[in-house]
Amino acid sequence: MYLNCLKAKQQENIKNISARVIADELRFNEVQVRKDFASVSNFGGRPKTGYETDVLIADIENFLGYNNPKNAVLVGVGQLGSALLSYKGFEEYGLNIVAGFDINPNVISLKEIDGKKIFHLNDIQKVCSDLGGVEIGIITVPMQNAQMVCDKLVQSGILAVWNFAPAHLKVPQNILVHNENMAVSLAFLSKHLEESLTE
Repeated sequence: MYLNCLKAKQQENIKNISARVIADELRFNEVQVRKDFASVSNFGGRPKTGYETDVLIADIENFLGYNNPKNAVLVGVGQLGSALLSYKGFEEYGLNIVAGFDINPNVISLKEIDGKKIFHLNDIQKVCSDLGGVEIGIITVPMQNAQMVCDKLVQSGILAVWNFAPAHLKVPQNILVHNENMAVSLAFLSKHLEESLTE
């Protein structure tokens, strides 16, 4: 959120920005903003001028690892998977999806989507080995296939899983898993909307 806010200010050609402005914009506590910035940047805000926008953006991007790109593969090239393969915005955040995998012959026959090659799931270990340095696996398959796909990703040397399937995945201790459950997000949004309308 800080990064998006700062980049918007950068687009407005704002060279310096105060913690108060950021706090007001994001509805945060100003003291918390200062603490957060101190944890990611060695350059504190100056009285009257605030923080240098460009420097703060660079420090946050460095802290988040955006300057150290990670290669990823995606399994499940349906509508969601295809959209993720085609999305150019990931590169800005240091994520490079290098290939997609599926079992559907019609999908595999496409050969590639937006420059990303599509392979059969059975080839995942060989392709990951050939590509070298693939650290992240993205799962966009139906719930019943998610664990099997996760196991194949782990066997292929993946260190982190970004899971869009509504399934709890069992992985070794050294594997990171982040679940992106859109149904839960929608339920959360609906509940808060309902509460706001009844107030």
